[in-house]
Amino acid sequence: MAERGDDGMARRILIVEDEDNIAMALDFLMGREGFEHARISTGAGAIDLIRDMRPDLVLLDIMLPEVSGYEICEAMRLDPDLRAVKILMMTARGSSVERRKGLALGADGFIAKPFELKELRAELHRLLDEAA
Repeated sequence: MAERGDDGMARRILIVEDEDNIAMALDFLMGREGFEHARISTGAGAIDLIRDMRPDLVLLDIMLPEVSGYEICEAMRLDPDLRAVKILMMTARGSSVERRKGLALGADGFIAKPFELKELRAELHRLLDEAA
């Protein structure tokens, strides 16, 4: 059963992740949770895809080829049409400096890799329920 927002539409999530093994795990979780989802594996083109897809939430890796997650987050928050899209940043490092920087740029949440699927699921639902 699809996860739906208050408008009855399926919740859409865009995964911006360059590591295939992590992306496959995220793809599995999104499908199991009933989210509509798509993936892009590089930072280049992510903003255009976000504009086209209009996701409810972007799962955004920090360390990406070409354009960093920080740059994407900042661009989204500066764009009036994308400002309301929730951003959950992911990083392999998980340092407090990275967390502060991501939140300062406007991320709504932050999760360190490797993460427990239960923890990620809870964070996704927290952010999406907040948006509803």
